[in-house]
Amino acid sequence: MDKNTVVGFILIALILIGFGWMNRPSQEEIARRQRYNDSIVAAQQMAEAQRLAEEEAHKTASLLQDSALETDSIAIAEKVHGLFGAFAPSALGEDKHWTLESDLLRLTFSSKGGRLVEAELKEYRTHDSLPLILFTEDQSNLGFTIVTGNNRVLNTNDMYFVPVGDVQKDADGNQVLRMRLLTDTTAYMDFVYTIPANDYMVGMAIESYQMDKVMPSGMNYLEMQWQAKIKQQERGRKFEERYSMVQYKFAADDVESLNASKNDKKMLGGNVKWIAFKDQFFSSVLIADNYFTSTVVESHVENRNSGYLKNCFAEMAVAYDPTGKEKTGFHFYLGPNHFKTLAAYDKGVEKENRLQLNKLVPLGWKLWGWINRIAVIPMFDFFSRYISNFGIIILLMTIVIKLVLFPLTYKSYLSSAKMRVLKPEIDEINARIPAEKAMERQRATMELYSKVGVSPMSGCLPMLLQMPILLAMFSFFPASIELRQQSFLWADDLSSYDAILSWDTYIPLISNTFGNHISLFCLLMTVTNIIYTKLNMASTAGSDQMAAMKWMMYLMPIMFLFIFNNYAAGLSYYYFVSLLITILQTYIFRWTINDEKLLAKLHEKRKKNEKAPKKTGFAARLEKMQREQMAYQREQMKRNAKR
Repeated sequence: MDKNTVVGFILIALILIGFGWMNRPSQEEIARRQRYNDSIVAAQQMAEAQRLAEEEAHKTASLLQDSALETDSIAIAEKVHGLFGAFAPSALGEDKHWTLESDLLRLTFSSKGGRLVEAELKEYRTHDSLPLILFTEDQSNLGFTIVTGNNRVLNTNDMYFVPVGDVQKDADGNQVLRMRLLTDTTAYMDFVYTIPANDYMVGMAIESYQMDKVMPSGMNYLEMQWQAKIKQQERGRKFEERYSMVQYKFAADDVESLNASKNDKKMLGGNVKWIAFKDQFFSSVLIADNYFTSTVVESHVENRNSGYLKNCFAEMAVAYDPTGKEKTGFHFYLGPNHFKTLAAYDKGVEKENRLQLNKLVPLGWKLWGWINRIAVIPMFDFFSRYISNFGIIILLMTIVIKLVLFPLTYKSYLSSAKMRVLKPEIDEINARIPAEKAMERQRATMELYSKVGVSPMSGCLPMLLQMPILLAMFSFFPASIELRQQSFLWADDLSSYDAILSWDTYIPLISNTFGNHISLFCLLMTVTNIIYTKLNMASTAGSDQMAAMKWMMYLMPIMFLFIFNNYAAGLSYYYFVSLLITILQTYIFRWTINDEKLLAKLHEKRKKNEKAPKKTGFAARLEKMQREQMAYQREQMKRNAKR
């Protein structure tokens, strides 16, 4: 091995060492990775504990069934005690139910598991006029894993709670139901539910007394499992399915979600503040007073004929004090995805402690979501205070939006009018300069635009500035629970499609994308869009390229028919009215803008610019680029000629 080879190996080694040193992870990245790995390990341990708990529960149920056949009560008691340890008094019992009502909720609780088994929203109905029930006993489950002193793994769902006295009312008028899990000692565990008189936020607290005597020492957390099926509540399953998902919020961080279109599962590192099983318009949200750890969330898409949209699961750990000095607290939000209702829970709360439940309402990406929050929703609420007909409200909102956008619309039309009156001169340039000299033709065109003070971009920019508002409305209407089951004209529900024609036969491709119906507002929007496209094309300066694109311009409204046919009738109605007003504005512009006078003004401006030529803006920059490009091409041609 010669000297150069040795030096080469040394240099390679130094480069590798230096590269590794420069790309070493920071302490924050190491800590973040460690937290992530710890969360995975904890989740795996929790899953294994859950599996063991289920096996134990199955064995327990089998043994209890066998015990029921025995006549020796002493033998039964010994066997139950062997299975449940200190929790033997709660192993057997009768499944009783208690129903509590407030102004907004009807809630049913069960002695088995001491859990909430059914939640009904009294002010709402399903699309077929049935009571709106978020979940029932056979569609949901909420339980806590308990380890006994003799190392038995139990679940609260398999044990029986007893009520402590009658339902009480606290100083604020809230109903309080206390259910107790007894042991064979003085220790016990209480599930305390607080149902407010006029709110959707239900409180739950776990209060313990001397539970450290019957549970393993050092036990400072409880593993809990939550499962619920999301019921189909609206008319259009396909559309409702897009909004049904599992969402969750990290403590002092943002809101995220599982994939709504397919089965999904995530292990969440860090502290989680709440988990939501949400529908298009309603949600069941489990909120920790502190936070959840070692959280695993999962959702499965249900069969379209099952009557359910998603089957949702969550497993997590929560801090627990068996001595009873500190209680473990939760809250259930069981109610509508109404923006103002959800936003009210953050009033007067510091930013880092806000729940941000209003993000359950899908208002769109940041920019148009911001437009919805600061402009559209306040305007909608303002009109709602004085007008009860939501069709009229949408009409007024459309008029206000069009008035706000009027300067941009006028500028866009004026720009297209200028291009149109200049078309004869553009045609003259194209006839004078052959198509082979494309750069020279384009330079002459831009010189004309510069002299008369016309920018090709001035017509596009106003339209681009209107796009965020159009997209904001696209997100607002399908998410507005206020429109749910509100009728207008032939539409009996502005939050769903307004089918004027329906059929049952499945048609491949058509049924998958279009649905088995035709929505009238969507059809009117499509026809109006075609009329507007024809009007717009007629008032725009034509070219060979534009002529080739005309068929695409007419194809887009047909595509919108397929896209919007399943969407909310309120959205299609808004676009329909908006297009009608735009057509009216176009005719007004035509009556008020004289092409001959406009052309005369452009020629007058050209004369002024020819006397004192000054090129600025986009046209000047483009002309400069063209000159540089032509100079470069001439230089290349000279070099090629010399070769």
